[in-house]
Amino acid sequence: MGEKNLRIRKCLFPAAGYGTRFLPATKATPKEMLPVLTKPLIQYGVEEALEAGLNTMAIITGRGKRAIEDHFDISYELEQQIKGTSKEPLLDEIRSLIDQCTFSYTRQVEMKGLGHAILTGETLIGNEPFAVVLADDLCTNGNDGVLKQMIDVYEKYQCSVVAIEEVPMDQTYKYGVIAGKLVDNTENIYRVTNMVEKPDPKDAPTNMAIIGRYILTPDIFDILRETKPGKNGEIQVTDAILKQAKNGKVIAYKFDGQRFDCGSIDGFVEATNYFYNRVEA
Repeated sequence: MGEKNLRIRKCLFPAAGYGTRFLPATKATPKEMLPVLTKPLIQYGVEEALEAGLNTMAIITGRGKRAIEDHFDISYELEQQIKGTSKEPLLDEIRSLIDQCTFSYTRQVEMKGLGHAILTGETLIGNEPFAVVLADDLCTNGNDGVLKQMIDVYEKYQCSVVAIEEVPMDQTYKYGVIAGKLVDNTENIYRVTNMVEKPDPKDAPTNMAIIGRYILTPDIFDILRETKPGKNGEIQVTDAILKQAKNGKVIAYKFDGQRFDCGSIDGFVEATNYFYNRVEA
């Protein structure tokens, strides 16, 4: 089955990591379940995917992550307890997601990097293009969400798409960094020519960093199978996407919106303040 002109239906959520930067909070609680105000990080990601027209959520979990499955499930006892009270509407959003989406899960038994996590998701995705959301990166925008913007880019170019933003040059060591050529004189869209995983600032080709939003074509699975481990013995998805890029099959999109790195304490607090102030306004 060819990948061209297939509508994207599925979104993959790699959620097997340990969240060590938030210990001890993440000792027994998945980092994806940490709340920004009253909603866990992964719920923001699922809402973004649904807004983009994706209704099949494929989640890569690991040991100690059962809270994610329980969150996207009906809690009969709790719902019965608050039925008819002022608290009942507080579950409306999550019930709506449960009604509109299909959730499936598989476990990443060993932590071998993001590339390995995505490959683990092949059994849930199959042979079709799909989105990837890293819940750590909480994105917001007053209009179309980041994933919806990327779906539009994919539909035009019919190849893998990575979301990018400019970061300070001294921060490149935290990210996959791209080099590329402007497409159609549009300042937001680049045809990727090179990608480097977590380069030292002196080795970084640009300051355009990949953030936790991807659209990938299904040939990525075969490429990941052949990708040798890189830094820290992990299979890097950047290395696999670079192989697609060498064939001109990767677009980098500088998205419209704001991203919070909720994998860091500073970013998590920044996101909490931002959403709190938005509610208050």
